[in-house]
Amino acid sequence: MLQQILHDMYIDPELLAELSDVQKHILFYKMREEQLRRWREREAWEALSQGDGLRPPKVKRASGQEEETAEKVHHHPLPQPRSDITSDKHIQWLLGEDGKVWVWVMGEGPGDKPYEEISEELIAERARLQAQREAEELWKQKEAEITKKFRDALANEKARILAEKWKVEMEDRKAAKVLEERIHEEFKRKEEEERKRGEEQIRLQEEQRAKELYWSLKQAQLRCQASEKEEKEWEEQLRRSKAADEERSRRAQRARDEYRRHSLRAIQKGTVAGLSSMFQELGQNHEQESRLYHHLPGPGPPPPLAVPVSRTWERPLRPLSREVIVRWFKEEQLPRRAGFERNTKSIAPWFHGIISRENAEDLLENMMEGAFLIRVSEKIWGYTLSYRLQKGFKHFLVDASGDFYSFLGVDPNRHATLTDLIDFHKEEIITVSGGELLQEPCGQRDSPPDYHLLFE
Repeated sequence: MLQQILHDMYIDPELLAELSDVQKHILFYKMREEQLRRWREREAWEALSQGDGLRPPKVKRASGQEEETAEKVHHHPLPQPRSDITSDKHIQWLLGEDGKVWVWVMGEGPGDKPYEEISEELIAERARLQAQREAEELWKQKEAEITKKFRDALANEKARILAEKWKVEMEDRKAAKVLEERIHEEFKRKEEEERKRGEEQIRLQEEQRAKELYWSLKQAQLRCQASEKEEKEWEEQLRRSKAADEERSRRAQRARDEYRRHSLRAIQKGTVAGLSSMFQELGQNHEQESRLYHHLPGPGPPPPLAVPVSRTWERPLRPLSREVIVRWFKEEQLPRRAGFERNTKSIAPWFHGIISRENAEDLLENMMEGAFLIRVSEKIWGYTLSYRLQKGFKHFLVDASGDFYSFLGVDPNRHATLTDLIDFHKEEIITVSGGELLQEPCGQRDSPPDYHLLFE
């Protein structure tokens, strides 16, 4: 599957949506490597053609147009650097008076400010802007307090005057109105004075805060400069640590290669013959077959599980329908004991049928971190491993289009059987960044099980 994607330089959007972030990053890295490889081959061919006086041959497309034999990468055209061979696209550097490439270093050119002065200005401007924002917030709070204070005082005074007005005779109403206006003016004057005092207080706080922030940023800059020596020592330690990690990785890779070599040799010698005899026993013994389907409803055991006979089976490029997926499973996966426990005739508790991502997450919802299940994929010829995180879920595509099982774009290890892949990652993590370790299988919830169509 990965080789097909790199050959076409294209991935279906639905398939891309099934990949995790780590798988997407690795896939992009592989596609970028393939782009560079094709570009280098094209450059080498053009150089050879120019040296021999030849032109690259051209072939006709189905529409009658011609295209160069040098492969072109879809969707991500590479930039063409300047070359003595090509003449259509190039790069030209600006030269100085001395005839060399012109280079400008900030702070060393005529009229440039020194780095220290630019740094001082940036720190002061950052401190001023942050202090200004804080001062605006303080003034909003202060203004709201002042407005509320005098609004409440004015309302209380109006209530008091209104109570007195009921006691005043008709001829004194005009005098009461004048008194009310005078009091209103007095309160307004006091409010303006309070506002001015508040603005002055906020201004002083803003200046003080700007000074504090300036010195704080200045001290941080000095500490950063003082830690450059420690950073160099840390980089040296990091380099040594990386070298040791690479050595451990090479040893682990050699051990995995040796394990796969022995595993494949064992399968070639005895496992295929064991599969054949096992399926013959299944066709003859109904009691063993009923144990395999012990949770299927019905008055009697299901029809015998027949060994796939040899017939013409042309697999499409990708799954087109559930019927095609079921036939693929019966034709190609059953002979390889996909979904069965090792050396038994029982279906593994982690195996599920053709279920959606949402159904898988619903099954894993109430389980602990490390729970997992394997479901038949509707996107590729293979499976999807759904994994329960502490908060959320992850889904990894398992490629089964060849004669092995491996995670698409995550783990380069190839396993002879699907059970080998599960058992391997019960002890070895799937990704270094996530540290996923398979711990508790997620079994069936309903009856009949969701995989019953695959074994009918």
